[in-house]
Amino acid sequence: MSLRERERERERERMGKRVSSSSWLGMENVFLLLGIGLIVFSNGVYGMSKERKASMEMEIDRKLKLLNKPAVKSIQSEDGDIIDCVDIHKQPALDHPALKKHIIQMAPKYVPEGVSPAMKKESSKTGGSEVKQIWQRSGSCPEGTIPIRRIQKKDLLRAASLQHFGRKPPSHPLQENTIEPDKSVGPNGTDVPVGPETNRSKAVLLSYEYQFLGASGAINVWKPTVDLPDDYSSGQIWLKSGNLSNYDSVESGWVVYPALYGNDQPRSFIHWTSDAYHTTGCFDLTCAGFVQTNNKISFGTALDPVSVASGPQYEIGVSIYMDPVTSNWWLDYGSETKVGYWPGTLFQNLNFSAIVAEWGGEVYSSRVLNSQANHTTTQMGSGAFPTSLYGIASYVARIRNMDFSLQWKYPGDKETYVSELQCYNTFNALSGPGDEPRLFFGGSGHC
Repeated sequence: MSLRERERERERERMGKRVSSSSWLGMENVFLLLGIGLIVFSNGVYGMSKERKASMEMEIDRKLKLLNKPAVKSIQSEDGDIIDCVDIHKQPALDHPALKKHIIQMAPKYVPEGVSPAMKKESSKTGGSEVKQIWQRSGSCPEGTIPIRRIQKKDLLRAASLQHFGRKPPSHPLQENTIEPDKSVGPNGTDVPVGPETNRSKAVLLSYEYQFLGASGAINVWKPTVDLPDDYSSGQIWLKSGNLSNYDSVESGWVVYPALYGNDQPRSFIHWTSDAYHTTGCFDLTCAGFVQTNNKISFGTALDPVSVASGPQYEIGVSIYMDPVTSNWWLDYGSETKVGYWPGTLFQNLNFSAIVAEWGGEVYSSRVLNSQANHTTTQMGSGAFPTSLYGIASYVARIRNMDFSLQWKYPGDKETYVSELQCYNTFNALSGPGDEPRLFFGGSGHC
């Protein structure tokens, strides 16, 4: 090889080394840039996550301040609940736009003649004792205040959304279903809010006409097993007006609802809606609406003792009735205890009268009205079917309604309605010699 050729070869080797080195440096730069990009991206994601978390914390804090009014006194219940005694004139109801200038009515302008039998313990051997609220063992609220169960951070964290906290899921009539309601038409062919609805299964006694001003009954309290945390099971009374797609409702009784209350204890509750649960109303006092006047009853608090199969039975007496002077719907509990009222101004249809009264049980679950293999196992009532009768099955005793005669009467035009006959059912029966009819309801769920 000539000298010139050797020099050219050395030059090619030097050029190759420079290219190789340059390529490697280029790759290093690429890796470096990618690494920097990943670091920047990761920091951005983590930063956003922290911001979201901080935003959520702030939102929860704002919600808690909105829900929990300043307390004059607080009571720590033995079951873990905290009861705040809130000035009656600073209660949540008065935050409602329609109640900004509302003057609290401490008693009905007109009281129905006589006391509803639901408020009295039966004299027969098949009467139940009055159930109590657990928090009452730990203290009492002073006059001029009302007891409100404090909503805690853990309650909000269980909620599907802060916006819908404390509400029943919206009601939608089922368009396609093999189970038809016994009655979907009221007097003179008018539609009534009775029929199969999404995610709900009911077993009730119902009465329907134009001019209901009240409904009453004594419901024995059980602790049914609830399948999914979002499921609930209730024994209650409803008064409704409107149609199945858009109705007003006032309700009360007992409910087991872990997603809302944190455990499976049966609790006293109230609920209302003016649009079939779509955007209005809530459980208890978690939104503005119900005006409470009583300093001894707290909604959403646990009940004790509860009924025992083949043992003692414990009841909650519920009466809901309209004051015809003010159109406010009053709620009485137990021994003639007036608890408060839903102002008539909350409603579109219930501001004159109700057209449907219902007594019985309801199960909410995403797995009702479903195939047997995938049906919820959430129980209704005691979990026993109604033919088990007194001491085993859940019941509503001393059922009454009231029309414009303003007297409590046993319903004349009545029938039972059941969404799923194989899962839950009703039985309207005499429970013993001399006893009036009593509605038994319930079931195991899994069918």
